[in-house]
Amino acid sequence: MKAMVLYGMHSLAESDEPLRLADLPVPEPSTGEVLLRVSVCGVCHTELDEIEGRTPPPSYPVVPGHEVIGRVERLGRGVSLLHEGQRVGVGWIHSSSGDVFENLSPQFRATGRDVNGGYAEFMTVPEAYAYPIPEVFSDAEAAPLLCAGAVGYRALKLTNLCDGQRLGLTGFGGSAHIVLQLARQRFPNSPVYVFARDAAARDFARQLGAVWAGNTDDRPPELLNAIIDTTPVWKPVVEALACLAPNGRLVINAIRKENQDIQELTRLSYHEHLWMEREIKTVANVTHFDIREFLPLAAAIPIRPEVETYPLEAANQALVDLKRKPVRGAKVLIVNPAATSNR
Repeated sequence: MKAMVLYGMHSLAESDEPLRLADLPVPEPSTGEVLLRVSVCGVCHTELDEIEGRTPPPSYPVVPGHEVIGRVERLGRGVSLLHEGQRVGVGWIHSSSGDVFENLSPQFRATGRDVNGGYAEFMTVPEAYAYPIPEVFSDAEAAPLLCAGAVGYRALKLTNLCDGQRLGLTGFGGSAHIVLQLARQRFPNSPVYVFARDAAARDFARQLGAVWAGNTDDRPPELLNAIIDTTPVWKPVVEALACLAPNGRLVINAIRKENQDIQELTRLSYHEHLWMEREIKTVANVTHFDIREFLPLAAAIPIRPEVETYPLEAANQALVDLKRKPVRGAKVLIVNPAATSNR
């Protein structure tokens, strides 16, 4: 099978080709697993963290990719929940303890980091961590829902937002543009404010229903009850804290932060940023419960992710674009064009 493979750590500031196209054996599903023929796979910022060593794979080589849509090709022994030909998705959580704290468990294994992921024509996954995909979504639309959407759903839950309270989103890429659509449906009386460096991203946010959109260091007309940060850097964290109302909560939705602007943390003022019972909460991974809850909600709205597609062989270009260019929506690799389902 064709696969784009990571053989070691790379700096994307210096390398345009961190992955290499390889011909690998088709994996065999173990007991309780299914073999998927991959149709598409989303491109997530966490792949950049893997490649650049902020959350490195435990061993190399490894096939990245954790926003996977495919069809069940073969059942391993003991599989009873899925059937051959069924369309399913796989997210960042490949397997874990199975309880409500599985995102924090030492048993947590990440798709595309701890085990091979979806930048390949085939992959295996335990059946409990493969999720039926609602028919309302095309394969390319569904892919970012498996991570950007589901972890955004978890982040929104962690804000403890009540309808009518004000929500902020700092950074407006693959996850935030889905969260905005979700928040408008779940909290119809809550205005959403967006902070983004790129003017086109701010325009996109307004098109999706944001009542205000400003630069990262701009101040909204009102203090906000909750803010979700989806950026890879530190300045938006400091700026967001200054925009929180008393008792407000900042939820940081990132697996890792880059250190290029870590000096921004020296600007933290207890009085300006933290006093008055403001707090910071982080999102650690995602559970299979989050994904199973989120997909039907996304279908009922329905959420419409905006996607830009690339062929599998152009995975390096997609990663470089994600690293270096303004992002509108999500990026998706077309792994198997003949099997890809369109809405």
